[in-house]
Amino acid sequence: MARSTKREEPAELHKGLPIAGFETVRQWRAWLRRNHDGCEGLWVRLAKKGAGVRSIGYEEARDHAIAYGWIDGLKNALDERYYAIRFTPRRKRSKWSQINRDIAERLIASGEMEAPGLAQVEAARRDGRWEAAYAGAATIEVHPELERALKANAAARKFFVTVSRANRYAILLQVHEAKRPETRARRIEKFVGMLARGEVPYPDR
Repeated sequence: MARSTKREEPAELHKGLPIAGFETVRQWRAWLRRNHDGCEGLWVRLAKKGAGVRSIGYEEARDHAIAYGWIDGLKNALDERYYAIRFTPRRKRSKWSQINRDIAERLIASGEMEAPGLAQVEAARRDGRWEAAYAGAATIEVHPELERALKANAAARKFFVTVSRANRYAILLQVHEAKRPETRARRIEKFVGMLARGEVPYPDR
């Protein structure tokens, strides 16, 4: 008997996409197996620490999404017990982070990588995105040229150490991703000027 490939769409919606929770990794992988192809995305409901409810964790949701060619994105608060992470299919030519690359390699080694995820890995290896994977917020370092520019501008240097993690990462990533020296120099000049004026790419609301 042929296995049904019909996709399952949870009835509940959150910001235009279905939302669902999963108690086990097996349930999450089963949903991905049935819905990874053709579904725009899903908000996964995750329990907060100490909530006292059964739920897969963020790392489990992220890792097994990668196995099916999906990636995590926005995070939304829901209530006192739950928050949600938006998961979507990886877009063509989207960049890989070093963290996700490491996870993919681990999934391949453990035999947990599925065909959709492996196809994304192979495409990234062919077009150079695999080798160009960028550092995550926890591991990215200040580029030496930016470090020199900050040392030369006391106001910018003083403000830089106070910016949020998100703004720090945004600045460092754009500097690191510049492919041409002149592009990097322009970005450094722009960011040092912003920092000297007390400005950031994403002002706190």
